[in-house]
Amino acid sequence: MTDSNVRIVSLIPSGTEILATLGLVNAIVGRSHECDYPPEIHNRPICTQARLNSNASSSQIHENVNNLLQSALSIYEIKTDVLEQLQPTHILTQDQCDVCAVSLDEVEKAVATLIHSKPQIISLQPNILQDVWADIERVGSTFKVDSVKVLENLEARVKICQQKIQGLSLNEVPTVACIEWTDPLMIAANWIPELVNLAGGHSLFSVTGQASSILPWETLIASNPDIIVFMLCGFDLNRTHQEANLLTQRSDWEKLHATQAGRVYITDGNSYFNRPGPRLVDSLEILAEILHPEIFQYGYKGIGWEPL
Repeated sequence: MTDSNVRIVSLIPSGTEILATLGLVNAIVGRSHECDYPPEIHNRPICTQARLNSNASSSQIHENVNNLLQSALSIYEIKTDVLEQLQPTHILTQDQCDVCAVSLDEVEKAVATLIHSKPQIISLQPNILQDVWADIERVGSTFKVDSVKVLENLEARVKICQQKIQGLSLNEVPTVACIEWTDPLMIAANWIPELVNLAGGHSLFSVTGQASSILPWETLIASNPDIIVFMLCGFDLNRTHQEANLLTQRSDWEKLHATQAGRVYITDGNSYFNRPGPRLVDSLEILAEILHPEIFQYGYKGIGWEPL
């Protein structure tokens, strides 16, 4: 049972979801401006804000991000006055991606200024699925909550996917390009290639556990994937739809095998694929549904993904 004196501020959406899955929602006293799930945390005070406009174009956002990082500024700032009021005992953050959430360095600086509390910082740094499981276990043990059942359930769902695709022959495994950003064109990496392979696809361009990278347009055209999936960082279905449509106007798009076969899809990257928490298993099930509709029907269509 968690100590009732525990006061957690979560500065990363995946961390908030991990806490919720472990039954620790009531211990969360503050969140980041991006923490939006589960719905019951919406009324918690917001402790961060972005230094850039997320409604700008993809190229403008990319440029603004680079400018901030080059001038040694974080993309996000921490509201230290809010933190001071909340007096957290623990702060959950990440050291995986400076673009995705407030950096560990910023959190350490903010904590150093607090007068009334000296919270313990828990920093997550997942690159593959196994790291996410380890994070869930670590958060559980920090707050003396048993994570065994949660992990067993998540791992069982992964196993079901694996079992159902076991009978696929090589020519039934499609090549898949997962796009994380449109301008510049970037390929999704870290845990995404692993999810694609677990869902019965062959992931192109990226290596499991490595960071996302820029993909030359000519490389996408030359490799001619069977399936293209947009999972844009921080964007929901609507925004992804707008961005993907801009890309489809480029020369040679109509020549792509995936376009001609009607196998281009958009997903809610913000809710699913971009968050290294429990819903990565939902993300796996979404991919399974997209890649092999003849085998999988989980019911995510229209919620987590749709054809472009």
